[in-house]
Amino acid sequence: MESPLNQLYTIKANVLLIIMRGKGSQKEARLERLKEEIIDYIAVVPDCSAADIVHHLSNERRMRNHGLTTRKVGLFIPRYLSDLVGFRLDNTTGKRLYRLAA
Repeated sequence: MESPLNQLYTIKANVLLIIMRGKGSQKEARLERLKEEIIDYIAVVPDCSAADIVHHLSNERRMRNHGLTTRKVGLFIPRYLSDLVGFRLDNTTGKRLYRLAA
């Protein structure tokens, strides 16, 4: 049988999980770091594709544990960085080429 104090901690932990809904500080920090890294890379190398960004982040910046794919980065940029990063379509490949918005 649990003591009332243990029951209180269990209830408090369950309430915190419901309130947070996946918005922990580590998740926010990872999101902000990814935003900064993408913007920094696009500033240095304009007209780069999502594959170029993923290659740079995974191999050069050691962000291998983030599970980055070209598809995820291609969906991430319009969702979180649409005001800072623009794109144009490459006529030969049909890929989006990202650059900082003017």
